[in-house]
Amino acid sequence: MALSRRTFSALAGSTALGLALGGSGGPGAPSAFAARGVPTGPAPAPPTADNERHTIGYDRYSLLVDGRRLVVWSGEMHPFRLPSPSLWRDVLQKMRAHGYNAVSIYVAWNYHSPAPDHFDFTGVRDLDLFLRMAAETGLYVVLRPGPYINAEVDGGGFPGWLTATTGRARTDDPVYLGHVDAWLTQVNRIARKHLYTRGTGTVLLYQIENEYDAHLDESGRAYMSHLYKKVRADGIDVPLFHNDKGRNGYWVPGAFDTGREKDGWLYGFDGYPSPAKTPPDWGTFGPGGAKGGASASPSTPGFVPEFGGGWFDPWGGAWFDGKGYAESRRTRDAAYERRFYLTNLANGLTLHNVYMTFGGTSWGWLPAPVVYTSYDYGAAIDEGRNVTAKIAPMHQLGHLLQRVPDFAKLDRAAEVTAAGLKVYHLTNPDTGAHVYVARNDGTDPVTTELPTDAGRLRITVPGRDARLLATGLKLGTRTLKYATAEPGLCVTAGRQDIALFSGRRGDMAEVVLTSLTEPSVTRLDPEAAWAFADDALHVNAPLGQGGLTRVLVQKGDSETPLLLLFADDATAVRVFPYDTPSGTLLVYGPALLRHVELRGSEVHLTGDVTETTSLEVWGPRGIDKLVWNGRALPTRVTLSGSLMTTGMLPPVPEVKLPALGGWRMRTENPEAGPSFDDSGWKAADKTTSFSTTPVPDGQPVLFADDYGFHYGDVWYRGTFTDSTALEEVALAYSTGTQGLLMAWLDGEPLGTHRMPVPDKNTTARQGTWTATAAFPLRAALRSPGRHVLSVLVRRMQHDQDGKGLDSHKAARGLTRASFKGAAPKVSWRIQGEGALDPVRGPMNNGGLYGERKGWHLPGFRDHDWEHTAFPRAARYQGVTWYRTTFRLAIPADIDASIGLTLEDDPYRAYRAQIFLNGWNMGQYINNVGPQHTFVLPNGVLRTRGTNTLALAVLSEFTTLSGPGKASLTLLGRASGGLPVTPV
Repeated sequence: MALSRRTFSALAGSTALGLALGGSGGPGAPSAFAARGVPTGPAPAPPTADNERHTIGYDRYSLLVDGRRLVVWSGEMHPFRLPSPSLWRDVLQKMRAHGYNAVSIYVAWNYHSPAPDHFDFTGVRDLDLFLRMAAETGLYVVLRPGPYINAEVDGGGFPGWLTATTGRARTDDPVYLGHVDAWLTQVNRIARKHLYTRGTGTVLLYQIENEYDAHLDESGRAYMSHLYKKVRADGIDVPLFHNDKGRNGYWVPGAFDTGREKDGWLYGFDGYPSPAKTPPDWGTFGPGGAKGGASASPSTPGFVPEFGGGWFDPWGGAWFDGKGYAESRRTRDAAYERRFYLTNLANGLTLHNVYMTFGGTSWGWLPAPVVYTSYDYGAAIDEGRNVTAKIAPMHQLGHLLQRVPDFAKLDRAAEVTAAGLKVYHLTNPDTGAHVYVARNDGTDPVTTELPTDAGRLRITVPGRDARLLATGLKLGTRTLKYATAEPGLCVTAGRQDIALFSGRRGDMAEVVLTSLTEPSVTRLDPEAAWAFADDALHVNAPLGQGGLTRVLVQKGDSETPLLLLFADDATAVRVFPYDTPSGTLLVYGPALLRHVELRGSEVHLTGDVTETTSLEVWGPRGIDKLVWNGRALPTRVTLSGSLMTTGMLPPVPEVKLPALGGWRMRTENPEAGPSFDDSGWKAADKTTSFSTTPVPDGQPVLFADDYGFHYGDVWYRGTFTDSTALEEVALAYSTGTQGLLMAWLDGEPLGTHRMPVPDKNTTARQGTWTATAAFPLRAALRSPGRHVLSVLVRRMQHDQDGKGLDSHKAARGLTRASFKGAAPKVSWRIQGEGALDPVRGPMNNGGLYGERKGWHLPGFRDHDWEHTAFPRAARYQGVTWYRTTFRLAIPADIDASIGLTLEDDPYRAYRAQIFLNGWNMGQYINNVGPQHTFVLPNGVLRTRGTNTLALAVLSEFTTLSGPGKASLTLLGRASGGLPVTPV
């Protein structure tokens, strides 16, 4: 695999590995490293920016990092969905602690580019900072900068200004490619400073484009070739790949011109199977063929850049029947992960990225039309950064794949059948270990006998769940004959080996070790039992009854002790391995282990506690002191060789939140009045547009993007004379999902029109909505003289461009105005968002009067506003602002996640933009939902200080409107956390 001249030279010198270049890289051709094979061995050390050169290769089994096999167990998070860089580190540390060895991130072009040739990578957009944090955390990075990303973000990641340019997006159109090259130049300037090959960071893989199935012709091939060569020319020398949407076999190696380089390209595909369906065989060992998943590229390792860790939810909550992301998490729970992810592993997929692992928040005007503010996704780490029950299989499988090398090189073995179960049987050709995945696709538990090479095992698999079993694994210096529990990890800490086995609470686990001579066994916890017979040691333990169960095995066939640990899922996620320069440690007890340092005989640990717990550490010999979050703890040495606290770490203290009161209010939309001065607005007088929406005959271009207004609300004022004969005004408009139009004539409300709520079966994915709002005119509004038609359009967001049809260029705002009874000549002016917010970025503000005047900012003087209280019940068409302040005094060592909850009579038709300290944290639509609670991320939220909360409420006039009740909600709390810098 020739990634660059430098990388080739490094590989060519690795004669001990016998690596050789060869093959064309096309489908079915041998890869660069396939000729002599790489034996099973220890995985690479956790990645750091160590200033050492590294090589990244592959064969059909796995990636090869410095000649060692690497299983990539990655989780997706998006820095742009968490506008507080201090919290990036929090999520990254949680991912590393819970078994992930890589983080996959999109880089959103629209987030960094408010205007052509203007790029911002500062503050909350500091990509360089994020990549440094990932390296410091010990995670590889899978970088995905598009240029198109989809990701349920506005325009699929395309900047708003691109909608008003010529050039067909996602093709080889030279105008479009010019903009793309400018974007990639900026991203790659940062990325190449963090390449793992250079030792200056941990960027391991790099994706170009995303789910590109639109143009498979010469134009598409030329486009992909251009992107490939551009990225390589910018100095990116790690493997490149594409994420094939839905396993089409598109963009396999050899599908387009990569110049002289033939082996720098990996095939990857995505999949989001329904929990109601049977897990599919999409890997190397699946049915085969171009559309079978990994079988489309047999010479490259099985790679799934996106596999469902949940699912997004549209406005109205159609996907989950209005129950929101809690239902996504329920239906795609830990059992779903075991059943579907183990099927992937059983099919030879060794590069596995879970989308999403932390979903976060589509704050401001970031979300695509198909989603509301929350992007929680039902992920293993929820939007409030709380680790959920879904983390258990991620934790167990992640640490297993990092600590037990057999899983990086598996072949399909002889077929095995067991009544009521689907069984996958694999074996490692180097070690002889056997792996069995037993899957139950029914709803009832199945108890049956599983034939293995070590004999028949009686196992129980719960309904719609799966179990991973193994025989012949090396556990340090000893050998596992078989186990009815799932192997979790195996490490050497100090002078003993430690192996963890886990399963569901209440399971009776049996672990059998091959032993020609009887070992000495010490039962360290009363739940365990053991017996020696027929050259094997049998150890049994019920899982979960007493927390962690420990059994020490000494002597016998090895002088190295083996400590067996037994845990149910809830206990296993509190067992954390951690590698240090002095050796590996294993820590048990806290909710989270963030960092470990050895300072002489002292072990310094940082992490989080959520409930009363002890702390136990196995590590190098000679350690005699534990320091937890800066505080020394009294300890004792246990018979298992650990250092354990003699007392308990206290639970996290209660966190009390203040009630919200002291509200002030002010109505706005002076733009509706006939005397409002709009002379500073732009004249809407263009006659042509690059939009995909046709310009109506005889009408000016009214599309907001054509006048430089790309995000949020937009106002129109149309001036004409004589409404004497006017009977009706009809306003055609185009928006994203749940767009809205309000109209006034001479300051008098004509009415409000709103796009319908999406339907699960037909419109949940619809990105552009069009309608015509017809308003009859009362007699009192008909008169000669000057008249002003004022229109406010909540445009929502741009459509994504998933089909490569320039759908992101569909018009937003008014598209035409027509009249019944008369044909006045209208002169239009338009106003959208004001000046760019240099801190919060282009997607924070829209075109409301209050936004343009800074009413959302904490420093705004509202002393002359009217005092009010909630609940409110007003009938008003237009915008009313509400502001208050509240003070928090949460101790520095408490990490509290806080949200704002809005509640009201569900019949009332209004919506609110939520501004916290000037940051637009989302949009609430009272009579649509399903979201009622909005996360207020620390950093934006001052947890020790005063906060300003502003609500910009659009009332539709069709009903009374609120707000009803607004309150702060505690979403989670932990003792520990990290320092947070305000943004």
